[in-house]
Formats: sequence, C-alpha cells, structure tokens
Amino acid sequence: MDRKVKVVQYGVGKMSLYTMRYVYEKGGEIVGAVDINPDVIGKDIGEILGTENKGVIVTSAENARQMLQEAKPDVCIVTTMSLLNDVEEPLMLCAELGINAITTCEEAFYPANSNPVLTNKIDELAKKNNCTITGSGYQDIYWGQLISSIAGSTQKITKIKGSSSYNVEEYGIALAKAHGAGLTLEDFDKEIASVDRISDEERQKVINSGEYLPSYMWNVNGWLCEKLGLTVTSQTQKCVPQTHKEDLYSSTLNMTVKAGDATGMSAVVTTQTAEGIVIESECIGKVYAPDEFDKNEWTVYGEPDTTIVVERPATVELTCASVVNRIPDIINAEAGYVPTERFGELNFKIKPLNEYVK
Repeated sequence: MDRKVKVVQYGVGKMSLYTMRYVYEKGGEIVGAVDINPDVIGKDIGEILGTENKGVIVTSAENARQMLQEAKPDVCIVTTMSLLNDVEEPLMLCAELGINAITTCEEAFYPANSNPVLTNKIDELAKKNNCTITGSGYQDIYWGQLISSIAGSTQKITKIKGSSSYNVEEYGIALAKAHGAGLTLEDFDKEIASVDRISDEERQKVINSGEYLPSYMWNVNGWLCEKLGLTVTSQTQKCVPQTHKEDLYSSTLNMTVKAGDATGMSAVVTTQTAEGIVIESECIGKVYAPDEFDKNEWTVYGEPDTTIVVERPATVELTCASVVNRIPDIINAEAGYVPTERFGELNFKIKPLNEYVK
C-alpha cells in the first residue's frame, strides 16, 4: 500500500489511549473516532491523547454510519465491551459497509464456540461485502501463539494447563461487572456462578440461543484446539468468586468492595478432546490488592513437560500493541469472520503498517 493505513477508533476509553497512539507511531492515520460518552463526543482526539489537535473529532455512535462512509477507513478498531452481543452493532455496521474490523472484545477471539449464530451472521455479511472481522489482544500471544509454539517443540502432549490474572481496574466498568466485582457472595452465586450449573445439553441450547456468558478462557480453549488440530468432545467452565480480607476501593466501580465480597472471579475451563489431550485454563480477573500483580503461567505436559511464566506483563499495552500489529494481517486476510489462528504468526512491525499490506 503506497499510502498510510486509515483507521477509525470505535470506543474512546482507556484502551484507545494506547491503540490510537500506537497507530500513529506505526505510521498509520486516525481518520475517525466514535463513542457514546457525552464527555468525549465533540472533542478532538488530540485533546484526549494529550497532544496537539489531530483534526479528528469524536463522533456520537448515532452518527457512526455517516462518519464511516465518509472516512472510508481500511480498518476499524473496536475497544468497547467484552461480549460479542455487546459489539454486534459496530461489527455488523463494519461488515455491512465492507470495512475491516478488529476488536479487543474477549469473546470475539474465537466466538464460534460460544455464540455461533451471531458469528455466522457477521461472517456471511463480511463475506458478502469483502471485508474481514476478527478479535485480538493479549490472548493472541500469551494465551494462544505462545502456547501453540511450545506445543510445536513437544513430542507428545497429554495436557495443557494455563492460568492468567489481570486487574479489572485497568479495563473499564463493563469488564469489572462481568467478573462480578463488587457483588456479595450470594449475588455472585445467583448472577455469575449459577449460569454454569447446567448439563451439557442445556449449555448447548443456551449457546445456540446466543445468550451464553463465556469466560475468556472458553474462547481461548476453542482457539487453541483449532490451532492444534484437536477435536473438542466436551467443554465446561466453573466460576469461583475471589475475595479479600480487607476492604478494597475500586475507582472503576466507584465503590469500596467490602471485605468478604467478590473482588472478581476465577473461571476454569476444561476441554476434553478426541485425541486425548486435555486443556485446562484459568483466568483470574479481580480488583487487585496493593501487593497483587498480573501473572501468566502455562504448562504443556507430555514429552517433555514445559512451563513458561510471565510475571507482571503490561497487559493493557500488550493488548493494544497486538491489535495494532495485527492491522496488516486483517487487511490481507480472506473475507469473513476469521479468527487470528488462521492469520499466521503475529509479528513485530518495524516498518510503517502500510508496507506490510499486500
């Protein structure tokens, strides 16, 4: 491509402070921005980034269609919510207009195993209008490519076990609430944990209805199985509340989480495969106490056993850098809803983004 890659930022919150800056630093151009927050609508994105004005005014979501049609971006970055149903509107709009879109929505990483109806709906529209829709972020490397690479150096695998923790304070109120942060244990059991106390048949009915609430690892396990060529025979998840012995203030929730109440949750997803390999992955998202920090640990059991630990990863920055580095991949990809396991490796982009576009 002999010009700068043109990007629209959909969702001008915490994550966009990094994605927009990274786009500029990688030689791209922001040509539009969208949000629903009246506090940012009408502002120049330069004011939000703390730089000189960029000549790009944040548009209300009500006017997103018109702006996208006029801006004609190569790709739209969606950094809003964590469930596919919650990002249906921007993804369907992009698919309708033939605009590539990449989102940090965690379910979007591999939504075919949690919301197949909506995934197929987006896929059909994207194929019709020759664009690509996908999800990426921290999990693309640290829960996906890193593990599949370790597997590639292993002779025999019996089990893959992973655990990753993150501070919900860093990702906004929608994610914090999705993890049950601030709920009493009784309310957590009713609103979060009870969803998974159902049979496989009942769960599949909920999945087919588009109303299932997957933990992040639900989609990660699906991505890994697809990447490794494994056939899923069953998959279950269990959500357990996390607590702290002292009160913790949450600036994101704008409340004090009382001692003994849920600061967040641990979700364990167990996948059985026809090939005999078990994948057991856990994500722990909560309001951190002062001495807690992010940690990512995975073990591939077999011949040989291999464990990799990443302490204190800068999860927000890694998420946003992954998304921006994926931009040429999504532009080059086949049309449809395409999970990143079909894109190939996520590589560092040293040159301007447009130089990687075929």
